[in-house]
This record gives sequence, C-alpha cells and structure tokens, in this order.
Amino acid sequence: MLTRRGFLGQAAPWALLPFIGGCEGDDATLLDESLFQHGVASGDPLADRVVLWTRVTPSVAGSEPITVEWAVALDEALTDVVASGSSTTDAEVDFTVKVDASGLSPGTTYYYRFRSGADDSPLGRTRTLPVGAVESARLAVVSCSNYPAGFFHAYRLIAERTDLDLVLHLGDYLYEYADSAFGDGAGIGRAPEPAHEISTLEDYRRRHAQYKADADLRALHAMHPVAVVWDDHEVANDAYVAGAENHDPATEGDFQVRKAAALRAYFEWMPIRQPLDQFPPRIYRSLRIGDLADLILLDTRQLARERQPADACDPADLANPDRDLLGTEQEAWLLSELNRSQADGIPWRLIGQQVMMGQVQNPLIGPTCVANPDQWDGYAAARARLLGALASDGINNVVILTGDIHSSWALEISDDPFDASVYNPATGAGSRAVEFVTPAVSSPGISDPAQARLLEQVLAQTHPHVKFAELNRQGYLLLDVSRERVQADFYHVGDVRLPEPSEALVASYVSAVGTNRVSPA
Repeated sequence: MLTRRGFLGQAAPWALLPFIGGCEGDDATLLDESLFQHGVASGDPLADRVVLWTRVTPSVAGSEPITVEWAVALDEALTDVVASGSSTTDAEVDFTVKVDASGLSPGTTYYYRFRSGADDSPLGRTRTLPVGAVESARLAVVSCSNYPAGFFHAYRLIAERTDLDLVLHLGDYLYEYADSAFGDGAGIGRAPEPAHEISTLEDYRRRHAQYKADADLRALHAMHPVAVVWDDHEVANDAYVAGAENHDPATEGDFQVRKAAALRAYFEWMPIRQPLDQFPPRIYRSLRIGDLADLILLDTRQLARERQPADACDPADLANPDRDLLGTEQEAWLLSELNRSQADGIPWRLIGQQVMMGQVQNPLIGPTCVANPDQWDGYAAARARLLGALASDGINNVVILTGDIHSSWALEISDDPFDASVYNPATGAGSRAVEFVTPAVSSPGISDPAQARLLEQVLAQTHPHVKFAELNRQGYLLLDVSRERVQADFYHVGDVRLPEPSEALVASYVSAVGTNRVSPA
C-alpha cells in the first residue's frame, strides 16, 4: 500500500514543496520562491476524467497571458504519461488554470503536475470513479473551514489517509468576515486577507488565495480529489437568492453584483467542472460510484432559496408552501435522480447538501419553535414534498450528508419525529431516510463544553430521532459504504487554535441496507 511518506519520498524534489515544514512561517518562505504558490487540486472525478486545477503567480502585476503545460501519469515519477496538454491563463481568470483531463480509466489512481517555463508545480494525486461491480467506497466529509478561527487540522489528517476515494466538501470553504468578526486570527497568526469583510471580485480572489496558501489545505488537495458545493459564506452569511443577513445594500451595494463576484471567484479557484452560462451557476449534479452508490449534490443556498422565516415560532410561516428552498427545476431533477438510482438497482443514494434536514425544536422555548429557520425547518413544505416522494415512489436507502452547523449529528428523518403515530424511535417505523452531519473543520460550535453537554442531554430527552449529537468539537466525518451498510465515523481533532494536529474517533453509527435507521456501530 502506498503510504503518504512513500508518496512524498518517491516523488521528484519539486513535489515536496507543499509538504515541507509545519508552520506558517515556513510556508511563507517557500511560497515566495514558487511560481505555483497555491499548489494543485483535482475534483469532480468521473469514470474517464477529472478536473485538474492550479494557479500561476505572475511575477509582475498585469502580466501577459501565461502558457501552462500539464501531464497525467500512472506513476509518481510521471514516466508513464497517459494524458497531457497545455492551457493559457491570464488576469481575466486571476491566472488560475483548470483542465478537464479525459481519456482516463475507471477506478484508477493517477499523478499529475503542471509546468510553466522551467517551473514545475507540486505533484498531485487523484483517482477516477469506478464502474461496474464495486464492493465498497470510502469518503471523507468536511465543511466550515474558517481561517482565523483555527488551524485546518482535519485537512491535514485527511491528507495523511490513503484509503479514500473522494473528499466531499459541503460548503463554507471560506468565510467572508473581517478579522475578529468570527474568529480572532491575529492571536494565532491567521488574520484574514484582506482584513475587511470581502465584497468585491478582488476581495474574494484574495481570500481564496490565502486559503489555498494554507499548508494543510494544499496537502489535502494534492492527495485526494474533491467534490464541492458552496453554502452561504462563500458569498455572505445566511444568504438567500435576493440577499443575505450581513449584506447592507446602503453600504455594500447591489447584492447581485456582490454575489456574481463571489461565485466567479469560486469557479476560478475551485476544482469544479464549469457549468453552462447561467446565473446563479448550476452546481447541483450527481456522481455515480460504480453499482454501489449515487452521490447527489444539491444547492440549498444560492440558486433558489427564498428569504428565511422571520419568526422561528410561527408554525404557519414555517410551513408556508410558497417558500422555496431548491426551486422547481432542481426539486424535479432531485426526484428524477432518486427514482433513476432506485430503478437502476443502486443500493445507496447519498445526498450531499448544506443545511440540516432533520427537525430540531428549540428545547429551551417550546415545541412550536424551531432551533434554526435557516435549515429545512424553515422550509417545511419543501421537506414534506421530498419525504412524501420517497414514500410514494418507494425510494429507500437515502443517506443525507450535511454541514453548516459546526457540530456532529446522526439522526433518522421522518414526516414528524415528535408524533408517536408517525414515527416509532424504538423500531424506526416511519423513518424515510437517515442524516449524518459533519463537524466543522475549524469554525466554533458551542464554545462552552459544559453548556454543550447540557444541550446534548436536553436533545437526548426531547428528540427521539436524534441518535447522536456533539455540539462542541471540530473534525470530520469518515463515510464507509458497502453493499450491506453505510457507516459514519466521527473524528474529532484537538484544539484548533494550537498548531499541532491530533484526532480521536469519538462515535460510529451505521445504517443497514433496507432499514432507514441509525444504530451504534
């Protein structure tokens, strides 16, 4: 088995650049000497192709177009080249480079690099999706990486694994805030750039560049392909189709102009396949993992979401049938994908999306109040339509994968988990699907551990469908998929404000095929 140490040791010397040193000071010294300061990345793998990404840092601002060559090989030394080509980049795309390397073989590990003139990029490793009979697959699931809130330990630890087929990033890849607005980066040498809240194209580009300069994030991207979707902070907090909680038109201008700038920078800087020309760009899509699972990725944030309910305690407003989350087109596409997957005999349907679908009441106020109307609880009619379709169409084995809320959850999804005539928590009768929520990479949850434990106890007493909840720690989710079950392993990391990474497996839950239930592993 190829180990990470072996990968680094066998690669050419230029490939060592993104992994040398463990502190930001070392990174800065190395980055200043490199044409490829932001590493490499791969994403959106299919059975015969994968998107490859890098960025060239021009020596002079506003320099002329730059030609970049690329090569994909079966070996780390890049002697057995199977695909190659060249691309031109310029200031129009912030000197980023993105190619869709095709003609590859299914279920195969590849190595790749870019070259511009005499300069070589770091070495990248990627993998295509399999076709045909597949017995198992393993994914890491992450979200909410806030640079000034702490170090990206989860990324580093995922990069050290060699047993992954794919990394799924469920959004909040970066945060738009000024320093100290949500995390005091100056105290740990991680102040955001620029220092103010970002709102222009240049701002978003600079923030993406800072994140991609992080050693742990570059290590993850160099080691594994990713599938990404955005959430709100790639644009602005609690965004919806026409605005956001922290966007003030009087001082920050037209929200659609800001949103267009943010999403343009996102597509420049992320290894995601380019959509057709439309606004907002379509990112909902599906990836098939052989005959084992369909990974269905949604946009619950930027495409069609209407404004969140103003009152978290008004049942009629929360259930307003006219309030949209997915939009008519995406909702129809989702149901079509689920039915197609079921008809094709695929055992598992994995839905990667942004905000929590499971019902969560505010236990400190009362049963008529939801904890967070920004989640599916604020769009109850949309959730009811989806769950109704699962029941009427006989769609089974749906696993919802969620980020956004900086905490770890495992729960069963039913029409009404608080009504014993609808859902039986002892037997699982009435459960339509299961949901696993990944903790944040670095964004804080409930910062007081004692308060977090108290709320966890209240949830255990009042929310029978919640089988596991941890509200304080950061980390990642490891999803192990076989024909018999999906297992979710929750890994939590040490203090993200300290530079040395550590991790511990704190909980494991499984959903056995055909049950739509969550049980301890």
